[in-house]
Amino acid sequence: SYFGDKSSCVENASTLNFTSSSVRGLNSACVRKTPLSSSRSVCRSHTPLMGYSVTSSSAVSAHTVASVVVAVVEGRGLARGEVGMASIDLKNPEVILSQFADNTTYAKVITKLKILTPLEIIMSNTACDVGNTTKLFSLITEHFKNVTFTTVQRKYFNETKGLEYIEQLCASEFSTVFMEVQSKYYCLAAAAALLKYVEFIQNSIYAPKSLKVRFQGSEKTAMIDSSSAQNLELVVNNRDSRNGHTLFGVLNYTKTPGGSRRLRSNILEPLVDAETINTRLDCVQELLQDEELFFGLQAVISKFLDTEQLLSVLVQIPKQDTVKTAESKITNLIYLKHTLELVEPLKAALRSCNTPLLKAYYSSLEDTRFGIILEKITTVINDDTRYTKGCLSMRTQKCYAVKPNINEFLDIARRTYTEIVDDIAGMITQLAEKYNLPMKTSFSSARGFFIQMNADCSTLPNGQLPSEFTKITKMKNTYSFTSADLIKMNERCQESLREIYHMTYLIVCKLLNEIYEHIHCLYKLSDIVSMLDMLLSFAHACTLSDYVRPEFTDTLAIKQGWHPILEKIAMEKPVSNNTYLTGGNNFVIITGPNMSGKSTYLKQIALCQIMAQIGSYVPAEYCSFRIAEQIFTRIGMDDDIETNASTFMKEMKEITYIIQNANDKSLIIIDELGRGTSAEEGIGICYAACEYLLNLKAFTLFATHFLELCHIDALYPNVENYHFEVQHVRSSAGNKEKIAYTYTLSKGYTEEKNYGLKAAEVSSLPSSIILDAKEITNHIAKQILHRQKSTPEIMEQRAVYLLAMRLVQTARNSRLDPDSLRIYLKGLKKKYEASCHAPRQNDEQQ
Repeated sequence: SYFGDKSSCVENASTLNFTSSSVRGLNSACVRKTPLSSSRSVCRSHTPLMGYSVTSSSAVSAHTVASVVVAVVEGRGLARGEVGMASIDLKNPEVILSQFADNTTYAKVITKLKILTPLEIIMSNTACDVGNTTKLFSLITEHFKNVTFTTVQRKYFNETKGLEYIEQLCASEFSTVFMEVQSKYYCLAAAAALLKYVEFIQNSIYAPKSLKVRFQGSEKTAMIDSSSAQNLELVVNNRDSRNGHTLFGVLNYTKTPGGSRRLRSNILEPLVDAETINTRLDCVQELLQDEELFFGLQAVISKFLDTEQLLSVLVQIPKQDTVKTAESKITNLIYLKHTLELVEPLKAALRSCNTPLLKAYYSSLEDTRFGIILEKITTVINDDTRYTKGCLSMRTQKCYAVKPNINEFLDIARRTYTEIVDDIAGMITQLAEKYNLPMKTSFSSARGFFIQMNADCSTLPNGQLPSEFTKITKMKNTYSFTSADLIKMNERCQESLREIYHMTYLIVCKLLNEIYEHIHCLYKLSDIVSMLDMLLSFAHACTLSDYVRPEFTDTLAIKQGWHPILEKIAMEKPVSNNTYLTGGNNFVIITGPNMSGKSTYLKQIALCQIMAQIGSYVPAEYCSFRIAEQIFTRIGMDDDIETNASTFMKEMKEITYIIQNANDKSLIIIDELGRGTSAEEGIGICYAACEYLLNLKAFTLFATHFLELCHIDALYPNVENYHFEVQHVRSSAGNKEKIAYTYTLSKGYTEEKNYGLKAAEVSSLPSSIILDAKEITNHIAKQILHRQKSTPEIMEQRAVYLLAMRLVQTARNSRLDPDSLRIYLKGLKKKYEASCHAPRQNDEQQ
């Protein structure tokens, strides 16, 4: 009922020339023509249309049902690579426009689409002409194999029409968007095709001046590509998509669908503006310090329904009036009344707040339009009409929503309806007396009124119900059934209800026309509710664990940080570790045996960075972050069952993507590289990739089993080596040695040798094979392993470099008083002198 009636889609379809034929791959023949997507089978193969429709399933996360329609268009000729996008959520009347220049990998387009998790993607039919498909079309169909793909004629991608649509439909409060998009021809063209198509599939038009339209460039949020989002398990668990062991699952204590949606989109697109992040953190801090504010807000927020979806339905005007659309509009007016009645309690909860953002929300709620709309509603709608659970009670609310004496025919119809309902109850009571059985009246939306009875089979005459009862179902000892008379009464009841709904609908439409001009304040309300819900969720997550408020500097420093998802899985605090990267030490190489904790540690840093940039507290004792504009990960999946060659190619594609797109403000996480080829080539590729990344000022953490790579620090002073410690424990018999994992990070590279063989020993590999492997390994090690040694000159240069970096950092960030600063600087001097003397002494001894 939310989307009105689609029965006339078929008649409308012919006027629009939309496309679509199923395509498996891009060169296959058209299979079937349909004006709509695969999920809307109502209109299958009715109209002779042209073009392609590819159906497919990208990463639609388990907790959210796709409801976004996106139009994508690319410039031609010299403008190729300039991409315009327009999207609208069918449950939220907000049009998001974006236009940006993308490179040949179309990374931005694919990332944006993955975040939107579209129900349907619309493109121009010229993008997929057989034998002349564009690269963008091929990439989108490859990445979104289970998303419905529809093409429309190029003429519908018309920027002039797009600007007209926006002028006509954009609510006056958001009209500044005109200034932003006037010269953005591609996103305007996409908007024209999108709005025309959505009105067609919805079989309704949007009310004038009713939509929120905003332009979203790609510079206000950090970019996390889709494979990184998958590797880090941000919103979907890799082993089980229904499992809540994700970053979203750790932070999601939201009470409303809007809050949950906002949290998800923030996790996938974290903020990059430190001021905005700190404003959020101030709110979370106040919520944590003021218990009354926290519980007061939570109590009010949890009563809100899906405000965005409600708005979406209110601003649509159906092309056809049917019982379904009438019922839907009446329901939504009751929801609107329920929502507006919560504005005052929300204001009361926010009255004593101190932080700027919460104060701004309080003043936004003082908008007089909330009162004006509620006043207009209460002149027509009964004061005690409210949202209730249960289909019968909600049906009663809808019947008696309009006040008496507004329409006398409506009053008569309601009296008739009441009499029929009373007659049904009376009839069932008579039947119960007649057969001496414990019958009672029940109701369901599918069956209407029916009879229910709790009775054992043995108490019935001949073990059966009397013959006048039909449609008998039995669940344990509960019988559900009806009779011919009751079916007739239900029909009369439905007819009466239709009349009531029709007359109520006319009154409701008149009322809605009066309140359309004031309705824009609801956009503000839905924004406030979803943001407060998300901030409350952050505060809630903090109360369950010892998270700390992050700072933003030019240094990534985490003291005793731990993995937030692992904590949720283990139900206890995992081993915590320190992290330190600066402009002068921006490349960290991590070594250690298998299963020592390298991958977990790398993911932990990326997750903490994301948590900090969305305005959440972070699992650590202290933390400081440098804002990351992009977060890249190259993480090998343990359960990859592809061949060595394809695993290697996957690695190469991922590292190529990082090298092509990384900049000085990136955070790069690489968990092993070059494993799918020979050791020499693997080391070569790793070394070359490291040298390229070392030229950037990006923060890079690189975990590897190639110990040769650790010696790169002799050439590059901005490289630091760390390793995960393990302990060797002898068994009580004394003949076998076991490895005990400490999961503790220490400076330097690992001293462990042949730890792969030790891991193999623990497995059930035959001992003869392990002995052979040890012998061969020792033989090869003697031949290959020529370790690089650092000369005293290199060591001295490194010491000078490190001292200079520490001094620059102290000058920038120090908050120490003069005495403490003097002590710190003396300490630096001692450390520097010790570093310089050590290599000289070694040289003299030699």
